Amino acid sequence: MKLIFMGTPDFAVPSLDRLIEAGHRIVAVLTQPDRPVGRKQIVTPPPVKVLAMQHGLKIFQPEKIRTAEARAMFEPILKSADAGIVAAYGRILPDWMLAAPRFGCINVHSSILPKYRGAAPINWAIVNGESETGVTIMQMDAGLDTGAILLQQTTQIGDDETAAQLTPRLAQIGAGLLVETLKKLESGELKPIRQNDTAATLAPILKREDGLVDWTLTARQIINRKRGFTPFPGCYTNLNGHRLEIVKAAEGVEGVEGVDGVEGNEASQSAPGTVIEISKESLCVACGNGTKLLIFEVQPAGKRAMMVRDFLNGIKLSIGDRLG
Repeated sequence: MKLIFMGTPDFAVPSLDRLIEAGHRIVAVLTQPDRPVGRKQIVTPPPVKVLAMQHGLKIFQPEKIRTAEARAMFEPILKSADAGIVAAYGRILPDWMLAAPRFGCINVHSSILPKYRGAAPINWAIVNGESETGVTIMQMDAGLDTGAILLQQTTQIGDDETAAQLTPRLAQIGAGLLVETLKKLESGELKPIRQNDTAATLAPILKREDGLVDWTLTARQIINRKRGFTPFPGCYTNLNGHRLEIVKAAEGVEGVEGVDGVEGNEASQSAPGTVIEISKESLCVACGNGTKLLIFEVQPAGKRAMMVRDFLNGIKLSIGDRLG
């Protein structure tokens, strides 16, 4: 097929790579402009651009695509293509883009639609404690991930798997599923399936404040949020007015001698966020519903990550102190 590829981050790279490997003709790649990255703000090309350059593909990096100038430039290219392939491009496509290619625009979406429509489906699936997720190849329309389903594939989410670990797995699944979709689409084997809008859930874009720990949640819910919000926006609380990132933590185990040394009734009687045990290796904090969180590694604002034993050497912290 003659394709236009639209994608930006690492998640999109396997899809472009597999399309090239499968022999599809990529006539143009649209990706986000180079951006400053890291503390030193070094201007860095997006991962999709790096791969496209390696294969000598024609690359476009428009700041905006919903303009008359963008339409004049890209509509003829899209009309000449069999399909537009979209994988985490980071732009909302205008109607003329969706309609221009022969088979329209096809999206690699990292959830089992209609669940988790939106910008951060991987993160929110983990945060909400889902045990299963997957990838949907979707025929795009003007709505927010509301288009017809072409193919889907599910996968289990590991008990301790983070968003950073799950994302590359789903990227590989999506790449293989995309190639299969195009093959079946061209042969006429596919029958698009309309989504059940009543079963839809949303996965909104992540905000920095999402990472702030709500200690009234259970320890498992806090762990899930930490897994889902790694690496951004992280999982943090406040101590004496200063941000404290929780780097490594686990649920406290009720009634197991030597694990945390805290009786279950002590956690249930303490206000959420209260430090209820301090050892050389961990802090134990009361959470909602009588649960407790063991914290093993932290990162104070402006400092490196450190084990709790090192953190406690430089700060006065007592049982009964409150976090948050």
